[in-house]
Amino acid sequence: MPDYKIAPSLLSADFARLGEEVRAVIAAGADLIHFDVMDNHYVPNLTVGPLVCEALKRHATVPIDVHLMIKPVDRIVPDFAKAGAGIISFHPEASEHIDRTIGLIRDCGCRPGLVFNPATPLDWLDHTLDKLDLVLVMGVNPGFGGQSFIPHALVKIEAVRRRIDAVQQRTGRPILLEVDGGVKVDNIGAVARAGADTFVAGSAVFGATDYPATIAAMRAAIAAAAVEGGG
Repeated sequence: MPDYKIAPSLLSADFARLGEEVRAVIAAGADLIHFDVMDNHYVPNLTVGPLVCEALKRHATVPIDVHLMIKPVDRIVPDFAKAGAGIISFHPEASEHIDRTIGLIRDCGCRPGLVFNPATPLDWLDHTLDKLDLVLVMGVNPGFGGQSFIPHALVKIEAVRRRIDAVQQRTGRPILLEVDGGVKVDNIGAVARAGADTFVAGSAVFGATDYPATIAAMRAAIAAAAVEGGG
């Protein structure tokens, strides 16, 4: 059975007490902390930067999974690496030289990931998948938390799963398949069946009154889906 990971998204956390929120979801069973960065250029919203990441690093005993929704990308990558990011993912549309950006992330000591919006073709993976540690499929159009999952994203997840499996069979190198946007207890099983192994959940976790119970319910739904799918 794959090693499934839950990554609560701080976009839906209480920004007045982020350190406390990070500690709470880790205690509740989070495997990663998902850190959304928006610049009001690539996406129509503005969030937080490296200084906040650095401040939260001392509260985080799990890797910080930084999702850059910014353009250009390369200038800010070293800052997030220095601030404590473990994974840095970016959108291909936001980089002039995708291969160079992937190399920069790895040279800075982080694990590189590539992000696909609902309408972004997967062709970029033809030239990059061997160099990635994570592929992130968006279940919503990026920019705001609390959106509903776009069902067609399941088809894209399945397609990415096939590509990752082929690379893993050839190289033996693990590559995470992460899904972000609209993931909740009632649909996380379907997302797992489509092939995801890493699940970003924002409002579904931080909007709940009981973080441990919510994360446990998500794991139970994933486990049930794995049994139904034969593994």
